Amino acid sequence: MTTKQGVHESAYVDDGVEIGPGTKVWHFSHILKGSRIGANCSIGQNVVIGPDVSVGDNCKIQNNVSLYKGVELEQGVFCGPSCVFTNVLNPRAQVERKDEFRATPVRRGATIGANATIVCGHELGEYCMIGAGSVVTRDVPAYALMVGVPARRRGWVSRAGEILGDDLVCPRTGERYALTGPDRLELVSA
Repeated sequence: MTTKQGVHESAYVDDGVEIGPGTKVWHFSHILKGSRIGANCSIGQNVVIGPDVSVGDNCKIQNNVSLYKGVELEQGVFCGPSCVFTNVLNPRAQVERKDEFRATPVRRGATIGANATIVCGHELGEYCMIGAGSVVTRDVPAYALMVGVPARRRGWVSRAGEILGDDLVCPRTGERYALTGPDRLELVSA
């Protein structure tokens, strides 16, 4: 970083953008008007955010990611390099569809792997993990481990990002989880 307030001199930040303290915006990134970025975030190289996108505190957005209008990241979200968010379901170059952008909420602590694609209009549950290269075409439950094309749930992960075994106990922290429905996991003791 070579400029004040954590914004690299090659990055461009439009008027009307809010950036929280401790956030770093790296080379060649562009933050568009109306966007809000929380505190202590890392915005990698060649990232485009906005317009009107909300990014929570402590998010890490790796290189070559674009967050379009409709995408909302809660706190602690990790976006791997070159992951993709779409904004309409059936784009055509000759058809204007800006009024069809769909909301894509990404809940607290979610992780999206490198080169994954998130099709707009789907919610990613808290602390879920999307495997590298996966394509999300439906809502993702909290704590779900999703892999493949299209992405399917292959297991569960803890808040610490550890794959849970049959006992549903995090091997890193000892936190215990319980199935509370056919596709629903909840933290029961920290």
